[in-house]
Amino acid sequence: MSELKAPTILVIDDDAEVRYSLGRVLSSKKYQVMEAGSGEAGVAAVKKGPVPDLIFLDVRMGGMSGLEALQHIRAANPKQLVILMTAFGTAQTAIEAMKYGAFDYIMKPFDPAKVLTLAENALQAHADMRSAGNYKPTINADDYREGIVGASPVMQEVFKVIGQVTASDVTVMITGESGTGKELVARSIWKHSHRAKGNFIAVNCAAIPDNLIESELFGHEKGSFTGATNQRIGKFELCDRGTIFLDEIGDMALATQTKILRVLQQGDIQRVGGTDTIKVDVRIIAATNKDLEAMVKAKTFREDLYYRLNVVRIKMPPLRERRDDIPQIVDFCLQNLVKQKKARVAKVSPEALAVLARYDWPGNVRELENLVYRSAVIAQGDAILVKDIPAEVLASVGSGQFSAQPLSGGSTPPIAAVSVLPAPGSLAAEPASASANSTQVGASAAYTVASALDFLQTELSKDPEPLLERLEREMIIRTLRQLEGNLARTAERLGMTRATLRKRVEELGLQQS
Repeated sequence: MSELKAPTILVIDDDAEVRYSLGRVLSSKKYQVMEAGSGEAGVAAVKKGPVPDLIFLDVRMGGMSGLEALQHIRAANPKQLVILMTAFGTAQTAIEAMKYGAFDYIMKPFDPAKVLTLAENALQAHADMRSAGNYKPTINADDYREGIVGASPVMQEVFKVIGQVTASDVTVMITGESGTGKELVARSIWKHSHRAKGNFIAVNCAAIPDNLIESELFGHEKGSFTGATNQRIGKFELCDRGTIFLDEIGDMALATQTKILRVLQQGDIQRVGGTDTIKVDVRIIAATNKDLEAMVKAKTFREDLYYRLNVVRIKMPPLRERRDDIPQIVDFCLQNLVKQKKARVAKVSPEALAVLARYDWPGNVRELENLVYRSAVIAQGDAILVKDIPAEVLASVGSGQFSAQPLSGGSTPPIAAVSVLPAPGSLAAEPASASANSTQVGASAAYTVASALDFLQTELSKDPEPLLERLEREMIIRTLRQLEGNLARTAERLGMTRATLRKRVEELGLQQS
């Protein structure tokens, strides 16, 4: 019988009883367990090879300490996954463990179930790292200096409208949810217009109190109000022959709206407390995440100003409506983080990318950018893995609270019953009864479907010719891993004979001694 090689785990501890008991726990899941009785011996074993898939390392040992051994091991192999063991769960231990790149740490005495869970999670991360090894960026961030990333049909329409309005001074209204990139669109219009040599000033109308916004926009004269100790030039004067971006225009008070209307109609302003009329040549681009039509009906937004601002409208789509842009946005963020030396991670595993594609992104692109930054900072290897994604995102995806829209932008049946892929072996236990067997088969079927969909989502953008072979290879690997290399059960699960499976394993180069 040909079976996949079981993962290898090295236990480094100077206590023979600990090595024995931990070895028994790990061997119960058919992991191959090796031992080392000191930090020095453990480091030597790693350097000599073969490199283990996972290491359990004691913190306090005679001679070289666990933290010292961890640094040597990570220096020899930066991708090596290490779980530290300690009887002293101090803050310093936890901080130093993570600082030096430990995957996690576990307290003594051991809870066997927790040991196995940690091992399964770490080995899943190890598998994700391998799958991220072939990662190829979808874009070059240098080609997107405007900061607007996306090749989806809806974004192509946005780009077309931007190009059409740059040749004139037409007023533009940009609408869309918070975080969709409205200011980036405004800046792009300015950069490509004949006003590019003039100033671009963004004003967040929602962030400035009503009693100060007029002074911010139009300036004020000395002594015009308490605290006005000097004359101040407003944003409109500073933007003469340039472009002003009025963000969150729906939050502007009615009195200020009247003065904005005058600028549009007459092309002049008056400073607060002043009597002189000042001519200004300013292009106005406005943006809002509110329903201005409803506000006009409710008399909270001036109808005449609405029509003056809404000459050309650009609607920015939420990220959930352009999921096929997510890989490109992730690449853009990672490359910029590396360039700015804010993170060293430049890759993302296919499994992690599949999770990001399922999330609904209420904060849109801004939320995705923040998540990539956070995940890249805490990632321990050279790629963002599923384990690096915030728990709230994983929980949302796992509970089925995500859109069924796939990366390609078409439609696909919802998979609400399918959670994030389980760790290897988590569904492998034999059922204790017929009813348990039925439940197990259902869960395994869900696992198989989820695996296929996750794999397809990350592979469809690649060369389509070998897709079926890659999918078959991935499904055989995942099912064999889930069923602990049992060919008979794997063949039954995949709906083929044992002889056919053995032949496909050999043809696909999966057979291992």
